[in-house]
Parts: sequence; C-alpha cells; structure tokens
Amino acid sequence: MHNAAQAYQKNQVTTAAPGELTLMLYNGAIRFAKQAKQAIESKDIPKAHESIIRIQDIINELVASLDRQYPISEQFLVLYDYLLHRTIEANSRKDIAILDEVEEFFVQFRDTWKEAMALAKKQG
Repeated sequence: MHNAAQAYQKNQVTTAAPGELTLMLYNGAIRFAKQAKQAIESKDIPKAHESIIRIQDIINELVASLDRQYPISEQFLVLYDYLLHRTIEANSRKDIAILDEVEEFFVQFRDTWKEAMALAKKQG
C-alpha cells in the first residue's frame, strides 16, 4: 500500500503544472511543520529532526525554482532565507514556537498563491 501511495505522489508531482507544484511544496512544508511539532511534543527527537530537514529541503527547492527575472523573486529569496535560518534554529533548539512561526509563513504563502492561481485562471 505504501508503494502505491508513493507512486501516486510521484505521478502527481511529475504531472503538476508549475503553479500546482509550488502549492504542493507549500502544503508539504505546512505538513512537515505540524509533524515536527507533534514529534517534539512526544519527545521523538529523530522524527522532529527528519521533519524539519524536509522543510529545509522544500525551502531549498522553492529557492531553486525562483524566476530571478522578476523583482519580487528577490523578496521571496530574503523570506526563504529567513525561514531556512529559523528552521535551523528550531531544529537545534527543538522549539515549537519557531515552528509555529515558520508554519504561519507557509500558510500565508499558500493562501496567497491559491488566490493568485484563481485570478490567473479567471484572466486566462
């Protein structure tokens, strides 16, 4: 069953439009932040570490996917860099409050991205 789920997920990623892929990354970061917080609360330090590393991987993917020809991408770069540093701090301290902050950023990014995608669909 796990292999089927992985195959489905991989197919979703490989067939997703760029906008949908960004949305998936934001949702993944939110999911891993929640997992990390639960792991810290249950004292599962290896699981917390793994989940925070997954958030960092997502941030690195978001940075790599930025189209630098647009001025706003530099602002996103600064925000992603900030979030990367905060996740490093959260990981070293196992700090739920920092993860709350990181999660809230990703919730805002996701919600704004959804709105932008909906507007683009209406205009296109």
